Amino acid sequence: MHRKGLFTPYAGILDKDVSEGPDPPVSSTDENLERGNWANKREYMLSMVGYAVGLGNVWRFPYLTYKNGGGAFLIPYFIMLAVAGIPLFFMECSLGQFSSQGPITVWKVVPILQGVGVTMVLVSTLVAIYYNVIVAYSIYYLCASFQSPLPWSGCFSWSDANCGVTPKEFCNVTSENGTATMVNATWLTDNNETCPAADIVSIPMQSPSEQYWDLVALQRSEGMEEAGEVVWYLALSLLLGWLLIGASLFKGIKSSGKVVYFTATFPYVVLLILLIRGVTLEGSREGIEYYIGTQSNLTKLAEAEVWKDAAAQIFYSLSIAWGGVMTLASYNKFENNCYKDSIIVCLTNCGTSVFAGFAIFSILGHMAHVSGKPVSEVAQAGFGLAFIAYPDALSKLPVSPLWSILFFFMLLTLGLDSQFASIEVITTSLQDTFPSVFKSKGSQLTVVTCMVLFLLGLPCVTRSGIYWVTLMDHFCGGWVLLVAAILELFGLCYIYGGNRFIKDIEMMIGKKTSWFWLWWRSCWFFISPCVLIVILAWSLLTFSIPTYGSVAYPPWGVSLGWCMTAFCLVWIPVCAVWKVLQAKGSLWQRVKTACSCTEDWGPFLECHWGERYQKKQCYWRKGSLSQPNKDACVITNIHSVKL
Repeated sequence: MHRKGLFTPYAGILDKDVSEGPDPPVSSTDENLERGNWANKREYMLSMVGYAVGLGNVWRFPYLTYKNGGGAFLIPYFIMLAVAGIPLFFMECSLGQFSSQGPITVWKVVPILQGVGVTMVLVSTLVAIYYNVIVAYSIYYLCASFQSPLPWSGCFSWSDANCGVTPKEFCNVTSENGTATMVNATWLTDNNETCPAADIVSIPMQSPSEQYWDLVALQRSEGMEEAGEVVWYLALSLLLGWLLIGASLFKGIKSSGKVVYFTATFPYVVLLILLIRGVTLEGSREGIEYYIGTQSNLTKLAEAEVWKDAAAQIFYSLSIAWGGVMTLASYNKFENNCYKDSIIVCLTNCGTSVFAGFAIFSILGHMAHVSGKPVSEVAQAGFGLAFIAYPDALSKLPVSPLWSILFFFMLLTLGLDSQFASIEVITTSLQDTFPSVFKSKGSQLTVVTCMVLFLLGLPCVTRSGIYWVTLMDHFCGGWVLLVAAILELFGLCYIYGGNRFIKDIEMMIGKKTSWFWLWWRSCWFFISPCVLIVILAWSLLTFSIPTYGSVAYPPWGVSLGWCMTAFCLVWIPVCAVWKVLQAKGSLWQRVKTACSCTEDWGPFLECHWGERYQKKQCYWRKGSLSQPNKDACVITNIHSVKL
């Protein structure tokens, strides 16, 4: 049977049927005339790299590296890449490409676990809400960078009395009547006095960039309880972010595939420019050594926390169990080499993280040199690195607005192409699950999705918005994904059958030797599940109430976070019970039915069913062909009209 499904007598009929509606856009080179395919391999690979390489590669990985022993951290990092990252990424790519289905309908393979797909879509939805707020922060800072000097380069009119570059020093002075008072250096000078070292009191100050982030960019309130008004310029930045995403995805993968040529490659250009500029600055060597140089601490490898951080960073950086990997792979042609793609994307993602660390810490080293502080005092985690420490460092460079514009434009592109896949997860899942409602309305669905998510994101751009962003990040992107990934492995390896799944993969990439599959079997059946279970258990045992800086969350805020986690996970048992109730027979027979793949499980196109899926044979129009032509096949699916 011809893999391309070339079919002459009925080509006009099929072309007419699939081209009547405006969506999904297809072309004559598409193999799947109903769902469409990537225009070419480059667009798929760039989309995958753009999805995997995100903001975390720039601010989370460098921080974890210097925190966990510098260069020594790369040892557990790449071990976890081999035993958990690549195996799970390869599995999800293969599953999506084999079935040409999104993360919900792909669970025809194990219907009782369809709730795992629902969980993935809900997580992607919640993450898309707050992730685009971070994109909005980048847009705001990008616009603010078109000023000279940069507005956060000094303590200007917007700052308060606590703004300063160096700590304020006071002296404890005892007056003649025995009263202790604190005086500043000016008083000492005026009275021709000196202060003993033991009586000097140093009061730390907030840097201009830190105050600008809190007082100007966020207008941050004192806590989650004080919502305050919507910060109008952040709301406009959020709207612009959603407009960019909606325009890029208006025609699905056909339009986003063109946009990623820029959004997936531009960050590398900026990182290279920043690295070249950074290593030429005085003090850059100290920053790089602190990041991954002579200060590497191999004794850190004996700490369990280091291995947990390495595994968690690999897992979240590759976006495993978010649904995006399956979604993007589902638009591949059937015989695409998904194994080779998985290796390339995973190595590119991890290489980008290491590369970004050099660019970031070379400039932080210069900042530490200028301010006379150790690198550890200028390097911060998360938002602090991206919107406080690094902008502060850039403000000290010659032609600082140029470097600031490049940096925040890079953050914008990193955020956008990661968002593309998240929105595709939502729209593709709706189109695959409810084809009669959404299949021909892809553009409208994209617009409505972006509008709804924009409205849901407005609480995140109020004065208490940063607390909501941090809360959602803490509770939506953690344990939920680990549970989904563990069930994914369990369902495919132990319910559907790992060896059976391997035969499905070989239908796409060709027959492989038993030695080739030995490693992947070991990871899928044992190593990867154990790693994820350990991470999950460790995360739950070491759980602490989230904070933003020194601000603790109220009990109702923490309860709301757990409710978000429960809302994502509850669909797993709900869907499992529903599938069992839908089946017929005794309880055991119902469970067996719910654990067995559905009749329409298999490759999306009939011409790819092969001998293993003979029950789904191509349908031939009697009388038109006297005998079945092995090189001709009608491209249909289980919902198409039989000819």
